Amino acid sequence: MPITKGIKELLAEADAMIETVPATDAVQRLGDAATLFVDLRDPRELAREGKIPGAFHCPRGMLEFWLDPESPYHKPVLAEDRTLLFYCASGWRSALAAKTAREMGLDRVAHIGGGFTAWREAGGAVEAVEKPA
Repeated sequence: MPITKGIKELLAEADAMIETVPATDAVQRLGDAATLFVDLRDPRELAREGKIPGAFHCPRGMLEFWLDPESPYHKPVLAEDRTLLFYCASGWRSALAAKTAREMGLDRVAHIGGGFTAWREAGGAVEAVEKPA
């Protein structure tokens, strides 16, 4: 069966539904207790490039399971009364993740436009991550 809706359409739908925070604004939120940075990248990406200091790592494939309080995999940190500010390498996975979180009923979600790449270009701090064993 051919694909009837491609990534461009999916991203356009997400962009129409979610908040995109410019990287320069996201840098200003570092240390804000009302914001939880959520890194959706693969562990290899984190080990290679580092992460935003204090960010919570949630592999994209686990997001729905970790968000849902009814799931045996639920992570309470994702249910705290804070804005979840998702990011990935370039902003595509994080846009789709923010849309998914919104569809699951969360109101305080956004993503960093341009992702971790834009964060670094904006002068955002980077924390080293140990390589997975």
